[in-house]
Amino acid sequence: MHPNAQLLTDFYSAFQRRDAQAMAACYHPDAEFSDPVFPGLRHARVTSMWTMLCERGKDLELSFRDVQADDRTGSAHWEARYTFSGTGRKVLNRIDATFEFKDGKILRHTDRFDFWAWSRQALGPAGMVLGWSPFLRNKVRAQAGGTLDKFMRERGISGS
Repeated sequence: MHPNAQLLTDFYSAFQRRDAQAMAACYHPDAEFSDPVFPGLRHARVTSMWTMLCERGKDLELSFRDVQADDRTGSAHWEARYTFSGTGRKVLNRIDATFEFKDGKILRHTDRFDFWAWSRQALGPAGMVLGWSPFLRNKVRAQAGGTLDKFMRERGISGS
C-alpha cells in the first residue's frame, strides 16, 4: 500500500473511532479543507471542525472504501450515518473525497456530496423545497461556521 493510501486509511480509521487528535495528526500545518457546508477552512479550523464533529456525533457510524493515493494525490469514498443535531433527523451522507499531499501529510482535502440530498434528510420539508437554492446553502454554511467559531472560542483556539 502506498504510504499516502495508508495515511488516508489511518485518517478514516481514526474518524471511525472518533479520535480527532489522530485525525489532526494526518494534516499538514498548511492544510486546507472544503466541502459544501464548511468551505475554505485552514488548518486550525479544519482540525477543530473534526474535533467538534467527533465530540458531537454520538451516534455517528462511518464507513469508507476505494482509498487510492500516489505521491501527490488521493481519493476515497466515505459514508456517514448520524442524527443531525439541528432537527433530530437521521442522515446518510455519501461523500467523495479528494486529497493533495505534502511531506507525507494531507495538504488539501475536498469533500463533495449532494447538498440537496443531504438537506432533504437533515432539514426535512425545508430541505426538500429549498435544498437546491443558494439561499439555503448559504444559511447552512453561516450556521455551521458560527457553530465552529463558538466551539473554537470555548476552547481558546484561534485560527482563521
